Amino acid sequence: MEELRQGMFARSLAGHDSGRLYVVIREKDGYVYLADGKLRTLDKLKKKKRKHVQPDYGTAPELEEKTARGLALRDEDIRKAIKSKEVKVCQRQM
Repeated sequence: MEELRQGMFARSLAGHDSGRLYVVIREKDGYVYLADGKLRTLDKLKKKKRKHVQPDYGTAPELEEKTARGLALRDEDIRKAIKSKEVKVCQRQM
């Protein structure tokens, strides 16, 4: 199983938020810390067990660029990345 890294998309598989798309902020000790920029901000990360998350091994180009340059992510960056990902998925389904 490939290791999750910062900026990757992941979808929740279990819990009241199942199906919700998040961005991985970090992974530690079998847990994944997620943010969506709205309810789960960078100040209030969602902690989930690794097995309760379906990783999407792609990253948003804007998030990847920021992390590569060593810049801090912001909630608005995460919201934009998730919105663009969901729009792409909807367009493929049509």
